Amino acid sequence: MRFGTFLPQGWRFDLVGIDPSEQWPTMRRLAKQADAGPWESLWVYDHFHTTPVPSEEATHEAWTLMTAFGASTERIRLGQMCTCMGYRNPTYLAKVAATADHVSGGRVEMGIGGGWYEHEWCAYGYGFPAVPERLRMLREGVDIMKQAWTTGTATLDGEHYNVDGAIVRPLPIQDGGIPIWVAGGGEKVTLRIAAQFGDYTNFTGTIEEFDHKRSVLHTHCERLGRDPQEITQSSNFNTIVAPTEAEARDRLDAVIARLRPHVGDERADHIRQEYLASDGFGTPEQIVERLTRRAEHGLGYSIHYFPELAYDTSGWELFEREVVPVLA
Repeated sequence: MRFGTFLPQGWRFDLVGIDPSEQWPTMRRLAKQADAGPWESLWVYDHFHTTPVPSEEATHEAWTLMTAFGASTERIRLGQMCTCMGYRNPTYLAKVAATADHVSGGRVEMGIGGGWYEHEWCAYGYGFPAVPERLRMLREGVDIMKQAWTTGTATLDGEHYNVDGAIVRPLPIQDGGIPIWVAGGGEKVTLRIAAQFGDYTNFTGTIEEFDHKRSVLHTHCERLGRDPQEITQSSNFNTIVAPTEAEARDRLDAVIARLRPHVGDERADHIRQEYLASDGFGTPEQIVERLTRRAEHGLGYSIHYFPELAYDTSGWELFEREVVPVLA
C-alpha cells in the first residue's frame, strides 16, 4: 500500500489558536518533516472557508500552497483532495498546475472533482449549479487539461467551456502530463470520467460500498476498452492513533474540545462518531488490520488526515513507525 498525509491548512479548524503569521511556517515545517519521512505524498483541501461551519478562521488556498510546498520540499509528491472544477477556468488551472510541476521538479498530482460546498460556491459568486451540470463541467474540464498537458494546446467547443487553441507551455515535466485523481463515487458520470481519464480514483465507504464502486469502475473501463489495472483506487481516512485505545480516545477528546466552540455540540458529537468509526482510529495494530482488509479488496493508496498535526506530531510519527512499514 502507498501512503499520503494531509497537512493542516485551516479548513477543518486545524490551525485554530496559531497566529496567522505562524501558520505558513507551521505548514512548511510539517511539509519538510513529511518530505523526510515515509510518505509518498502530501495533500491539502481545495476550499476557501472552514467546514462544517463557515467562520473567519484562516483557510489557506490550495494551489498557492502547491507551489510553496514545491519550493520547500525535495521528494514528496503534492496533491489536492480535491480541486473543485467550478472554482477556476480549466485552461487557467492547467497552466497553474504545469507551472507548479516545474517549480516542484515534476511532483504535482491533480485531484479533481465536481465540488459540493454550496455555501462556498455562492459566497464566491460561482452560483451553485445542479449536480448534472457540475459533472458536465468536470467532464469538459478534465478533457481540456488532458489535451493541454499532452499536446501543449487545448480546443473544446463545450457546453460550459469554450477553448480555441489555448497554448499551455511549457508542458509539465512529467511524461504524459500530471496524474489525474478523479474524486467521488458517482456511478453514472464520475466513475466513467475516472475510467476514461483517471490515473487514480478516490472514494470511500464500507467494504461492501467500496467493492460495489470498484465493480462499477471496472464495468466502465470494459466499455471504454481500458485496463482497470491502470487505475489505482485510493481512500481518505480520519486518523488518530495511539499506543492504546484508551489513549486514542483521550486524543480524540482533545480534538473535539478544540472543535466544539466553533462547530457547536451537535456537529462536534457527529464528528466524534465519525472518528470512532474510521479505519484510521485506534492502535497501530488495529489500523494495520483494517487497512490490510482494505488492501485485500483493492485499495492501493490510503491518505490520512491527522487533526492534531499542527499541535502534536507524536501520533503522526507513531503511524510512520508502526503502520507504514508493515503495509508499504
